[in-house]
Amino acid sequence: MAHVAWMAVVTMRLFSRYMRREIFSATSLVLLAFLCLFSFFDFLTELEELGRGGYQLKHALIFVVLSLPSRTYEIFPIAVLIGSLYALTHFARNSELTVIRASGVSTLRLLGALLKIGLVFAALTFVIGEYVAPPLERQAQKWRLRSSGANLPQELRSGMWLRDGNFFVNVGRVQTDASLQNVRLYEFDAAHRLIALSIAAQGRYENDGGWLLSNVLQTRFLPDQTKLLHLDTLRWESALTPDMVSVVMVAPERMAIGSLYQYVRHLEGNKQKTARYEVAYWKKLLYPFAALVMMALALPFSLGNQRSINLGARVLVGVMLGITFYLLNALFSNLGVINAWPALLSAAAPSALFFVLTAVLMWLGDRR
Repeated sequence: MAHVAWMAVVTMRLFSRYMRREIFSATSLVLLAFLCLFSFFDFLTELEELGRGGYQLKHALIFVVLSLPSRTYEIFPIAVLIGSLYALTHFARNSELTVIRASGVSTLRLLGALLKIGLVFAALTFVIGEYVAPPLERQAQKWRLRSSGANLPQELRSGMWLRDGNFFVNVGRVQTDASLQNVRLYEFDAAHRLIALSIAAQGRYENDGGWLLSNVLQTRFLPDQTKLLHLDTLRWESALTPDMVSVVMVAPERMAIGSLYQYVRHLEGNKQKTARYEVAYWKKLLYPFAALVMMALALPFSLGNQRSINLGARVLVGVMLGITFYLLNALFSNLGVINAWPALLSAAAPSALFFVLTAVLMWLGDRR
């Protein structure tokens, strides 16, 4: 018995290396194919912007290239699912899974070996989503705006509105370097009375914190009079940073976890709505684990009747499941914001549903 157990361990170690190599190779090819497809559609979208403010073909190409890490992060779990399903189905067709299981390797042990490989994919997903994609996505948006001569998008015609403690801030324009133009500061006291209005032509963030406003016209509302001041510069101490101000450039789902956390805390401190950013924050925390769920889901689909396995059909199933996961991610995020669901529930629901599906399929497979 000890000899049989030792042989099973050695066999599993050898097969794990072989399986890891094949899954990495298949996942890389699937990821490359998806990136080519998505990049092509992104490029077609950018063609509509050609000619606007000097935006040329080379600008569109550079924008698409800079956006590739964000696309990689979004489709990575889908590529893991399809790549794992392809590799495992190929093993099943060649009866390699049959030999491994006949040598004493249980389904749970095989699943454990898969999850070890999945941890590598989860780590890659986290690194790309936290350290690679956010800065390049910000650069991509800056490049696009600078090339087209446009300013950052504003939610209202009057510009962007922010709250910072006792200040309500209206920014007419935000430049691509996060400097401000046409800034209005409405300062209120504890009784919510307007005590000062400062209008500045420009504002730039100082390295030691706070903003330096230039060419300022300030009106102070005193109890018995109104005082008008002309100031060359005015120091505005604020918890707002350029990253928070330029949040309009990047979708919350493509921001770094640290930036999302700071912005959520800022909104909470100023009693503003945080739902969209909280959902994005929890999605960023949980999304790397989606790779583990996807890899586990591939196993029961490859353990069916091996004589009737159709590789193309299994890959098609993987594509459909991957698209379903992608759509569910967007659906639950929007539903969570609209219906005020707990942010953690909205972010975890798609992965939880696929985890339940995996558990049910594994249970049904063991009953056969």
